[in-house]
Amino acid sequence: MGILDWFKNRPAQFDADRVSEELIRSAVDKAITLTNPRLAVLPGCHRRLAPAAEKAIEFLRALVSEMPASRPLSAASWSADPALRAFFVAPTDIAAVLARSDNLRTLFDKYIDLDEACVVLGMSFTEQRVFGMALQGDLVQRDVAQTSVSFSDHRAHVCGRDESRLRRAVGAQAFEYLLAQALAEIGEERVERQELEANRSLLRARLRLLRQQGPGLGSLYGNSPPAASSEQARLEAELLDNEKQLAAIGGNESVLEMELDSLREVLENPQRYLRAETRHLRLTPMNIVVDGESSEAVVDLDVHLAELSGAAPVRRAVVVARVGREQMAQAPTMNLADAARYL
Repeated sequence: MGILDWFKNRPAQFDADRVSEELIRSAVDKAITLTNPRLAVLPGCHRRLAPAAEKAIEFLRALVSEMPASRPLSAASWSADPALRAFFVAPTDIAAVLARSDNLRTLFDKYIDLDEACVVLGMSFTEQRVFGMALQGDLVQRDVAQTSVSFSDHRAHVCGRDESRLRRAVGAQAFEYLLAQALAEIGEERVERQELEANRSLLRARLRLLRQQGPGLGSLYGNSPPAASSEQARLEAELLDNEKQLAAIGGNESVLEMELDSLREVLENPQRYLRAETRHLRLTPMNIVVDGESSEAVVDLDVHLAELSGAAPVRRAVVVARVGREQMAQAPTMNLADAARYL
């Protein structure tokens, strides 16, 4: 089974309520398949990976359980929900985000009796220092240093028929994210080995050529020219260093052992790649952070932040939302007539 098959046919294998032997075995099988199926030939491969997989699952269980409870998400509830007013500039933005969610639309199309579904709303979370106006008593002060927060790039991709299925889907995708990080690190090791082998071939070719030309040049000078001798010594030293590095990496079986160790290292330390926290903010209607007293209306808001610290670090605000079928507008289409005007 190939990597794409895992994604196309993946069942919701992440169970947030318990860690069974079957779940650990399934997680290990998936880890081997998605990274390198040849790892299975190593002695005791499953047994050696099982504790690391269990540790990763336990970590993800805690991470998923800390996600906020679900809340209604609709354009109609925007005016009455201070959190939605902080997340979205206008109620029409909510409708636009839901209309772009192909996964949510597919879920409703697949289950025609489903009236409400759950979805993870992810948003970019940005904090920045700005200078604005503030009311101090009866006086308006200008150029006051403030902290502004903004939410952008709203996406609603991960969805489920209910909240429990949604959380299992989040756990499964988080586990696959860990495997992707392991695969990236293994890929770097493979590239390093390939570069060393290519460099070794190049060094050998240059050294062989220099040795072949040496006697001919030596007949002109009586012996090898000093430059040729020093170049040969340098190439021999580089080749020796290259051989030592390749020896440290080892042969094919040693490479598999190193890949297994890399995979186990990632699964044993999921906190290096995934983190979550809840930030409590007091915001004005303009999303300005208030630390003390304020004469403006202030909203207390808990923002759940998830941070992915892989090769491309990402920090996103996360909301678990309930969406009714009636909120799904028609998918946006391209206006070909308007597009033709710009051709």
